[in-house]
Amino acid sequence: MGNRLSKIATRTGDNGTTGLGDGSRVAKDSLRVHAMGDVDELNSHIGLLLCEELPSALREELVSIQHDLFDLGGELCIPGYTLITDVHVGRLDILLEKYNADLPPLKDFILPAGSRGAALAHVCRTICRRAERAIVSLGNTEKINDNPRQYMNRLSDLMFVLSRVLNRFAGGSDVLWEKGRKREVD
Repeated sequence: MGNRLSKIATRTGDNGTTGLGDGSRVAKDSLRVHAMGDVDELNSHIGLLLCEELPSALREELVSIQHDLFDLGGELCIPGYTLITDVHVGRLDILLEKYNADLPPLKDFILPAGSRGAALAHVCRTICRRAERAIVSLGNTEKINDNPRQYMNRLSDLMFVLSRVLNRFAGGSDVLWEKGRKREVD
């Protein structure tokens, strides 16, 4: 990191622009900044998930994912730069296989509910999907690498699987959507 911030309140963004890693300035509402912000928000929510009681191996894997997300944000911050590779995407494929192996097959839709850890994983999943959409939008207007988009796609799948794992870890199970369920009204 060449330029470390010695102070946080620089006032350089007061005009509605922000600096990218290559020194250029863009509008704070640009597609690139939206994508970077969504990735940052996801990373923060994974940090919140890490406040829960988790299996130790999963805890370490989530911390590694946080580091990947920081790199992914860095790649988005520097147009034309590559930090996320096939190796990163492949690690998520391995985690998906590992955590999916012991889960029963899904026969019904599940609700984003159950234990607090599972619910937080679902929040991470939905933020991840939003970040993926932002990266797709950015890629429709600017040349970016495929791996960040692929990484986010795999990560959202992993967060879904982890929500199921965390419900079981907490002694529960999936909360199933009930088609045609009668809903009471006052």
